[in-house]
Amino acid sequence: MSAMLETPELPAVFDGVKLAAVAAVLYVIVRCLNLKSPTAPPELIYQDSALARFLLKSCPLLTKEYIPPLIWGKSGHIQTALYGKMGRVRSPHPYGLRKYLTMPDGATATFDLFEPQSEHCIGEDVTMVICPGIANHSEKQYIRTFVDYAQKNGYRCAVLNHLGALPNIELTSPRMFTYGCTWEFGAMVSYIKKTYPQTQLVVVGFSLGGNIVCKYLGESQANQERVLCCVSVCQGYSALRAQETFMQWDQCRRFYNFLMADNMKKIILSHRQALFGDNMKKPQSLSDADLSKLYTATSLMQIDDNVMRKFHGYGSLKEYYEEESCLHYLHRIYVPLLLVNAADDPLVHESLLSIPRALSEKRENVMHVLPLHGGHLGFFEGSVLFPEPLTWMDKLVVQYANAICQWEKTKSHCSDTEQAVSGQE
Repeated sequence: MSAMLETPELPAVFDGVKLAAVAAVLYVIVRCLNLKSPTAPPELIYQDSALARFLLKSCPLLTKEYIPPLIWGKSGHIQTALYGKMGRVRSPHPYGLRKYLTMPDGATATFDLFEPQSEHCIGEDVTMVICPGIANHSEKQYIRTFVDYAQKNGYRCAVLNHLGALPNIELTSPRMFTYGCTWEFGAMVSYIKKTYPQTQLVVVGFSLGGNIVCKYLGESQANQERVLCCVSVCQGYSALRAQETFMQWDQCRRFYNFLMADNMKKIILSHRQALFGDNMKKPQSLSDADLSKLYTATSLMQIDDNVMRKFHGYGSLKEYYEEESCLHYLHRIYVPLLLVNAADDPLVHESLLSIPRALSEKRENVMHVLPLHGGHLGFFEGSVLFPEPLTWMDKLVVQYANAICQWEKTKSHCSDTEQAVSGQE
């Protein structure tokens, strides 16, 4: 009799279990997608100056909310994964000419040159010299999207193809691109300056490319001649500080490390004959034992230690990371410098963001922009689910470059006026 009375209660128990399961799933989804995170304008760190006030007035994106796609856009992991797998949606195919430059060590540097599709906003000749992320090149979708947008805004674009990154270009010396080698980028910039003597430059670097362009500018004051400004997006500033964070499972960085290492292994092995073959010019410190270690490497640090540092004769991984990072060169950059990171970038640990923050608090020419969302080179925009072809990052870089061009033209006009008045007196 007692059992018969308890039976009707069982469906209610099962319904409660189902409801709890649904609630648990929803909770995980909300947490994973970070749906409770607010949208807000990016955090800006800068010194109050005439330049900063002009930029805040001329660049609405600096003070406007960045609104990512509602469903998934607040997850730095999804933004990063979409950038990694898709690059961009409905990416255009800008037409460019490939240029080949022979380096002193016999390496063949390549870059693609894209002419502007409209007149620039200040009516001047301005060229963007662009350095892509790790193992990237001009054919990557995020680069194509950015170049197309820059062309339509009146910029000529020169995009470096990292040495060894293009699958159809063979290495002509036993050397690949490294974390901070500026040789190929410098050769491209020199070509542009010589070929277009009237052009002014906007320097742009994405991720690893951000490290290279900042290091290049800081290496010599002469490298900053005819440079209007520099923009670095999603770089980590110090490989030495970053190496420990890349071995941590926090924010799945160890997993990302493994994926990037696997991609680097494939690229290096595709040039195995040039790098490890019977070549009299190959680095003496590079041996068959290093090739064996490469096969078993599961992190970028192992690859850097066994292969990459030896291209330039560094005695240790610590020396390689110290010398190749832009950290010690940032304070030598005197042109306007925009450093962009995302607070939810799973590749760049928050501790590394103290570097651009401290710099922008001391230097009037530096501004650090830190939106809450965007992941690593994602920065997708959209209403609910589907992203727009053009990203917040693309728009910001061009908007900032336009503002700097206008700032320089205004300064030049004021200077000319002062000279004219002085001459009349």
